[in-house]
Amino acid sequence: MSAVRVLVVDDSATMRHLVSDALRRDPAIEVVAAVSGAHEARAAIKDLSPDVMTLDIEMPDMDGLTFLEKVMRLRPMPVVMVSTLTEKGSETTVAALAMGAIDCVVKPSAVNQKSLDELPSKVKMAARVRVAVRSTAPVSAAAAGHFKPSNRICAIGSSTGGVEALITVLTQFPANCVPTVITQHMPGSFTRSLANRLDRLCAPTVVEAANGMPLQGGHIYLAPGGEDHLEIIGRGTYSCILKLGDPVNGHRPSVDVLFNSVARHAESRAVGVILTGMGRDGASGLAAMRAKGARTIGQNEATSVVYGMPRVAHEIGAVEVQMPLERIGQGIVAATALGT
Repeated sequence: MSAVRVLVVDDSATMRHLVSDALRRDPAIEVVAAVSGAHEARAAIKDLSPDVMTLDIEMPDMDGLTFLEKVMRLRPMPVVMVSTLTEKGSETTVAALAMGAIDCVVKPSAVNQKSLDELPSKVKMAARVRVAVRSTAPVSAAAAGHFKPSNRICAIGSSTGGVEALITVLTQFPANCVPTVITQHMPGSFTRSLANRLDRLCAPTVVEAANGMPLQGGHIYLAPGGEDHLEIIGRGTYSCILKLGDPVNGHRPSVDVLFNSVARHAESRAVGVILTGMGRDGASGLAAMRAKGARTIGQNEATSVVYGMPRVAHEIGAVEVQMPLERIGQGIVAATALGT
């Protein structure tokens, strides 16, 4: 198998060196060029046809989001963001993921020199993704006045490609949706920015989950990245619980941990949804939900950025129905309406 050919784009010469060194330590990766700005990057893409680009959003000659938009429109390719931990950096990275960037890592700092350790594996995964121009046609949200919520709750798990997928799904929710909990694999520094972005885009209220927070209708709760797993507890009325724990399936928070808690406490009064992502996290938890009578939905292969988590869930019988991404939001609304 030929090496994955990577273009590194970063305004800082020091950071270009650090990123390039981190990638070159993997013999399956070849850094074909390391450049500082959009004009050099555009020429390198044309001349070298890299498989993957790592991108710092701050560039001297063009706003990084503008450059990314041009790349995804004119020459779609896998992009992994290398972002600062600042609030602005987190918000911009989430915006880039919503535009089709595949994944993100945190820039190393004086207190965290190991943050690039995961970059080679993310780049190799990104190289396997088939990036295509995404449809920008809006999907109408359900009208709150016509939606009568049942006593169900909804649990969603997502990973690589999940930011874009969550926006597509959640913007179809009515303002009075059933309580919804989400675990999205993402570094802890970015989940608050993602919650804020979703809150601006969606009719329901979207917040980063906190320990003991009660689940309410018209609210969506996003698991914070970091040291804790998100679970729910309760019977009929539910609350969020954040529990310190080891990674499960390599992830913290883990979709399986969330789904298993929903299976224990909500049983048949739940809808479980597994979206795009690499690996198998969430598959066994979704199977536990289905075994307790919950409705379960999986994203189909054609619309998944990475058909990993949904594929495993489908293969083990955890998925009741597969749907294309653009239909999943309305599928959830239908499954959580009064009388279903």
